[in-house]
Amino acid sequence: MRSRIIGTGSYLPDKILSNRDLEQMVDTTDEWIITRTGISERRIAAPEEYTSTLAFNASERALAMAGISAEDLDLIIVATVTPDFPFPSTACLLQSRLKAVNAVAFDISAACSGFIFGLATADKYIRTGAVKNALVVGAELLSRIVDWPDRNSCLLFGDGSGAAVLQATDADVGIMDAFMKSDGSFWELLYQPAPGSRNPASQKVLDERLNFIRMQGNEVFKLAVRAMEDAANQVLAAGGFSVDDVALFIPHQANRRIIDAIGKRLAVSEEKVYVNIDRYGNTSSASIPIALDEANRAGRIKRDDLLLLDAFGGGLAWGALTIRW
Repeated sequence: MRSRIIGTGSYLPDKILSNRDLEQMVDTTDEWIITRTGISERRIAAPEEYTSTLAFNASERALAMAGISAEDLDLIIVATVTPDFPFPSTACLLQSRLKAVNAVAFDISAACSGFIFGLATADKYIRTGAVKNALVVGAELLSRIVDWPDRNSCLLFGDGSGAAVLQATDADVGIMDAFMKSDGSFWELLYQPAPGSRNPASQKVLDERLNFIRMQGNEVFKLAVRAMEDAANQVLAAGGFSVDDVALFIPHQANRRIIDAIGKRLAVSEEKVYVNIDRYGNTSSASIPIALDEANRAGRIKRDDLLLLDAFGGGLAWGALTIRW
């Protein structure tokens, strides 16, 4: 038994924050941002939009493509580091709004690798026969935890959501292999200090701006390239594939220089690498499902194509996954 993707969906907020807009907010320029990140603009959620809102909109589109109702779902997994609340899970809020009354729902926190971790988890449930239909969502409102006066981080991140509906199949298609790995010894390279049990909400948290993302960009860059290269090679080897077998490579959209470096190390031709970071920035767990949905709807993915998904994020956590479409 395997799990195949029968529907994809994505949602991006309407508001566009361009590099020109950022020039009015921090000491930077459009050229500086593009040269170092490849980002031209990013989407910012409206005040009345929440992570669950973005997740719902992407999920409805995925379910519509899949041709099943929310009541057919047995499992809902939401990957996010920006949940509506510490608890209950955003997945439970999504379940309620979708009226997916037959689904068990929970969140996964694996930062930018969250969607891959979510797909791998749902796939395991389906392979055991416990689940027939699953919804996996990556959704983030990173604009709510970005320190906007800090040009080192505010340039990178955006809001968005992507979703995929998985269904059990006995055909030789769907998720082939998954590779996941973590190294918590590097947690301080990329994290949000508060609020949490270590730094609960307080005036000190606000005064020291502990409620915003902290990142050591140069160190993350070096580790990301090595880890994503290794993850891709590991998952391809597990299935007996080579890079030449890959029809489309969808890496996490963190930084254009990271994407280019990984592509060169893996020797993937440029036309096989899907890139949309210029339009959306880094949307963390949402970046791969957004790209997957765009590629799917644009006809970039054909039947029997082999897809390679690859991500790296805070934790540190990273992973890769192969899909036979």
